[in-house]
Amino acid sequence: MGNVAVMAKELVKWFGEEDAKTYAVRGVSFDAHFGEMLYIVGPSGSGKTTLLSMISGILRPNKGSVVVEDKDIWSLTSDEIAEFRLSTVGFVFQDYHLFPRLTTLENVAIPLILKKLDWNESIQVAAKFLEIVGLKERAHLPPVKLSTGEQQRVAIARAIASSPDLLIFDEPTASLDGETGRRILDFVKKNILNERRCIIIVTHDNRIFEYADKIMKMSDGKIMDVEKGGSDEE
Repeated sequence: MGNVAVMAKELVKWFGEEDAKTYAVRGVSFDAHFGEMLYIVGPSGSGKTTLLSMISGILRPNKGSVVVEDKDIWSLTSDEIAEFRLSTVGFVFQDYHLFPRLTTLENVAIPLILKKLDWNESIQVAAKFLEIVGLKERAHLPPVKLSTGEQQRVAIARAIASSPDLLIFDEPTASLDGETGRRILDFVKKNILNERRCIIIVTHDNRIFEYADKIMKMSDGKIMDVEKGGSDEE
């Protein structure tokens, strides 16, 4: 296993105040490493998405710290946190968040344009990442013309186009049948994960547990158990 990519210490997040205070995450600490695919699993309301939001620079914790690549992200300014999200983190959302009026290629180019690459260069780079996910021939189609599995691969291409070190998936197989979901995770494991990248996945889908290196189980805002995934088993 590689060096530590993410180190979370005693993270606490609550919503509301005084009698209306509700705890979403209660003192969570964990490490995630480069070259590792870490799953965060648990029932709805267990704190998984809140935890994901805190380690990716979206939601500020009430207590605790998050260190990503030796950088304490919640000690940064708002502008620095925005830059961190743009340069270090790639997101693959449950509903893909593809823009229907843009082509597949243009959707993948979005993070590159946000990083202020010029249009032509962004399109050229985006085309390379579409090829990586096997959709070169679908580049000029709108998302509505793609299958759900193809849309998922477009979302992956967009997430990795800016070469993030931390890649985060939120329920990546929720809209996919079992076979397509396994193909997507097999592809990610073999082609997207590397020794310079850490992948964290929130999922309910035990059909894809075999692709995890480590599985962290949450309940009621706490980590209840951490175990090896199927990839470490002979």
